[in-house]
Amino acid sequence: MKGLKTGFLAAALLTTAPAMAQVHVGVILSLTGPAASLGIPERKTIGLFPKTIDGEAIKYTILDDGSDPTTAVKDARQLIEQDHVDVILGPSITPNGLAIIDVVAEKKVPDIAIVPSISNPVTAQTRWVFSTPQSNALMAHAVVQNMLKHGYTKVAFIGFSDAYGEGWWKAFSADAKAHGITVVDKESFARTATSVTGQALHIVGAKPQAVLVAASGTPAALPARALKQVGFNGQIYQTHGVANPDFLRVCGADCNGTLLPVAPGLVATQLPDSTVFKAAARTMDQTFEKAYGNTVSQFTVNAWDSGVLLEHALPVALKVAKPADKTAFRGALRDALEGLKDVPGADGIYTMSATDHNGLDARAVVMVRIENGAWKLVK
Repeated sequence: MKGLKTGFLAAALLTTAPAMAQVHVGVILSLTGPAASLGIPERKTIGLFPKTIDGEAIKYTILDDGSDPTTAVKDARQLIEQDHVDVILGPSITPNGLAIIDVVAEKKVPDIAIVPSISNPVTAQTRWVFSTPQSNALMAHAVVQNMLKHGYTKVAFIGFSDAYGEGWWKAFSADAKAHGITVVDKESFARTATSVTGQALHIVGAKPQAVLVAASGTPAALPARALKQVGFNGQIYQTHGVANPDFLRVCGADCNGTLLPVAPGLVATQLPDSTVFKAAARTMDQTFEKAYGNTVSQFTVNAWDSGVLLEHALPVALKVAKPADKTAFRGALRDALEGLKDVPGADGIYTMSATDHNGLDARAVVMVRIENGAWKLVK
């Protein structure tokens, strides 16, 4: 098996699928709504996935959850109960990923989520869930270390008033406190908000040296712009949830100098040659760029690696059960995903276990600075 990890995607697309029982992959993405800037590049990425793996035909059914958790649950039930999928990839955003956990657990269908921090800790519910992006804890630690490097000891926080923002608050505040950084103000805003001027003024009044914005997609540009408008001149940090071209376009010059932690695959060409998974990251970068131009995002990387994990796990599962036996095959695929070791992806090296369904370590995080609409690796 060579597959995604060695650049088989382009060749696989030319392979004629054999006439046999197929593996059915369900996909839930936010193709419309506030998170569309995440879901659209993810859909493009999944369009590059192979039509056969290990001799088995693969069928993909993609549904749009409209950036809404309730719709995500409906989509999950449709994919499982009506379309009889063997595995789900997605959703695109944390609230939706959390919303479908009970469904996949009840129906015993593995889910390779492309949102962070929903697969761990592994419990009776989350044992069917795996995730490709770096955890909030990993990313928050990188932010804290960068703040310490620059001598920032008084910082503020503003994040989404949902699971994404609260997840980041929990991870960041704990790490900051452990390293002697004081959070002088905490603010929140809705994904659909049109103004955060009040929150920005409150932050400026607290006199922080730096501000972390914990939001995703283009809505994260709102507080960055508001802070600049009310006169904040300190350092602004964002999360990996903004690492896509649409955010750069919307935020424009207001985001010059912004620092954020991202997947190494976002800056594949800038990685040191000593990076052990650079070849895997470059494969993703080159394949996506050939198809769609230079528009790779964090969400491209996360979606790509869902295919990497699937491509590694399927051959193992097929030795235990076949797609014709749904119950046995879904269970075998779950077990195969949990058993993956040292799998190179564009996000990093994945090593899963019964207690870790993300499998990434500190090698999976790099810091970048936004400079004139581009990501520049902080070395």
